[in-house]
Amino acid sequence: MSDEEGERTDGGYTYRPGVDDPYIREQQIDPGEREFDRRGWVLVATILLAFVVAPLAIYLLPHLMAENVSYLMALIVIPLVPAVLLGIVAVWATVRP
Repeated sequence: MSDEEGERTDGGYTYRPGVDDPYIREQQIDPGEREFDRRGWVLVATILLAFVVAPLAIYLLPHLMAENVSYLMALIVIPLVPAVLLGIVAVWATVRP
């Protein structure tokens, strides 16, 4: 914003990329904190559970327990548990204390 003579009236703040900003420096994460550690392996195991074990269970479980488990229940409940678990583990693995 400027007045009629071209002078700034809003305090004169202009963002300049590359200028050392202490707020941005605080928000940057140390590369050592983003290593593929235990959290990453737990996430990989949960992904395998959700994308390999759950579909196999949907296919095999109703045939093994035909009287107790209906196919509709297998299609609804079996994917629900790994999906919720995957969501929780994904948030846990990416959010650092």
